[in-house]
Amino acid sequence: MSSGSLSRQVEAYYGWKKNLIRELARYEDWLQSNDLYSDDIASRLKRGMTLLKEDELTLAFVGEYSRGKTELINSLFFSEFGQRMLPSQAGRTTMCPTELFYDQKSGKNYLKLLPIETRKEDATLAQLSKQVEKWTTIELDTSSPDAMKLSLDEVAKTHLVSIEEAKDLGFHETMLDHDPANKDQVIIPAWRHAKISLDNPLLKRGLRILDTPGLNALGSEPELTISMIPNAHAVIFLLSADTGVTASDLTIWKDYIATADSDHRAGRFAVLNKIDVLWDDLQGEEYVEQSIQKVRQYTADHLDMDVKDVLPLSAKQALIGKIKGDHALYEKSALPELENLISNRILAGKEQLITKTLLNDILGMLQNSQAILSSRMHSLTDQLDECKDKGVSKDLIKNLTDKTQADYDFYYKKLITLRSSRRLMKSQGKILTNLISEERLEEQISQTREKMKDSWTTIGMNREMGKLFDFIDHELNNLASEGRLAEKMVHSIYKRYTEDTRAKHLHPKPFATAKHVRALRSLKNKATHFRRDPRNIMTEQTLLVKRFFDTLVGEARLIHARILTESDTWPNEALLPIMQYTLEQKQLLEHQIRRIKGLSRTNKDARSQQEQLKSLVDDTQKQLMIAESIQRHFRKPAPSQLNQKVVNLTGFAG
Repeated sequence: MSSGSLSRQVEAYYGWKKNLIRELARYEDWLQSNDLYSDDIASRLKRGMTLLKEDELTLAFVGEYSRGKTELINSLFFSEFGQRMLPSQAGRTTMCPTELFYDQKSGKNYLKLLPIETRKEDATLAQLSKQVEKWTTIELDTSSPDAMKLSLDEVAKTHLVSIEEAKDLGFHETMLDHDPANKDQVIIPAWRHAKISLDNPLLKRGLRILDTPGLNALGSEPELTISMIPNAHAVIFLLSADTGVTASDLTIWKDYIATADSDHRAGRFAVLNKIDVLWDDLQGEEYVEQSIQKVRQYTADHLDMDVKDVLPLSAKQALIGKIKGDHALYEKSALPELENLISNRILAGKEQLITKTLLNDILGMLQNSQAILSSRMHSLTDQLDECKDKGVSKDLIKNLTDKTQADYDFYYKKLITLRSSRRLMKSQGKILTNLISEERLEEQISQTREKMKDSWTTIGMNREMGKLFDFIDHELNNLASEGRLAEKMVHSIYKRYTEDTRAKHLHPKPFATAKHVRALRSLKNKATHFRRDPRNIMTEQTLLVKRFFDTLVGEARLIHARILTESDTWPNEALLPIMQYTLEQKQLLEHQIRRIKGLSRTNKDARSQQEQLKSLVDDTQKQLMIAESIQRHFRKPAPSQLNQKVVNLTGFAG
């Protein structure tokens, strides 16, 4: 039994993206065939193509131990193997963060494991991901479920180490279980991170799952809580129906999920797992339903969320129902409700993101082309009508040539002016990138590291941490100030340009660093929390310095790099809409002049000249139709919008 609704929706989402990729390629060919292509446009289209091809939807499954996260993942992705593939027995099974995805490049099924000892290195998870030699790789044989299960059991493997060794690896003693046979030793995960590549229909279409450990382990891998969970597109928060929201559940929710800096553009949802413990054959269905709704409302109230975002289900019964082909049990487990939520809410959020970040941009470019073509066609049609009324004369051909040449000269001069403005913008770009220099940041980071190591007190180290983020904040303020001046300059250029052209529909691309700036300032707040955390105050100095740089500073570098990229690319693209518009006008007019001159040279009789002029109109009309066809395909509703229309129509019919 498959996840029918979810599979269909993910497949539809993939098909929608595939169609967009095809239309982007078609638009690129169209631009090239009409001599409207440029390096700037090529760069823009390439980024759009990369965004669609590499797009993934990350769902983070978060919750305390024994809430059934791994069992739920088993029921969603591993039921076809006829048994539990990921270890999900009672107790602490997911000891390290585990990513489940499909490796499109290698096309292989594998388990990659990062040894826990890598915590002693000065490298982040993101950096270690690129160091292949650090990982242990186990091939997964999907034709043998038993062998595959044995391999996947490695994820839950643990080591016994001394308390001092655990501290050296970044664990707090309070987060670990002691060995029952030897209280001087504690149990730690053998692996720091696990990656599972699996040839699964949903995963192949870009779905990526992050399975996280419980509360105690969450705090010991800060990179997980600083970036991985906050950057997930959606979070599925697992709770147990028989306990409701416990104190540790609430801590995870407040500290790691419902935070101001989290992205979660596709939403946060709570799953009340194990509702089968509330099933009661003696009390009847109505009593069971009331009990479930009661705990559902209780959960929504405690998490301060809408009750519709709390889903009761039984991952265990869903897995059994799927494996045994018991459709009634599968339906009763309520797993289809979660699959529908992923389909209708989470995927819809991702579609909106693609529409906002890519489609609107591409449609703006395409509308430029259409506006130009439409204007040319109307002009040519008027001239053809004049030919039909008065016949083709040398004077008419001359007037047509002179008018077209005058239009060409106008846009040629505009292009020269814009190229001069472009050079000015490149100079502005250098100013912006100098304000947020990578070298200056690294120098400040290096100084902070040395001063923290030399500091004898926690207060001294905290002061240096604060100074680093104050430095970044100061640089961002300078960048924002200069960015506002640059945007004013761009708006002035657009205003002058649109006053004497038909390009009033064109608008400049904004200097979009606000999101990244907010992320860095949120990170500054996290740094403040990090400095004041009692556990960190009591941590040995060397370990504290390492933890600060591996997590908070590592994330600051990533965000800083994104701001630097925007500061570098924006000046080159700010004038692109009017540059494209002007270049297309110039190219089309140049093409038209050649055709008119050819018309005058090769055709002496009026009938032949009229046919040539009509051919010019027809060719422009044909190109306009192709552009309109591309636009129609780009404007096709995303799958979730189509589903919404079907629902609305169904409701109306009823």
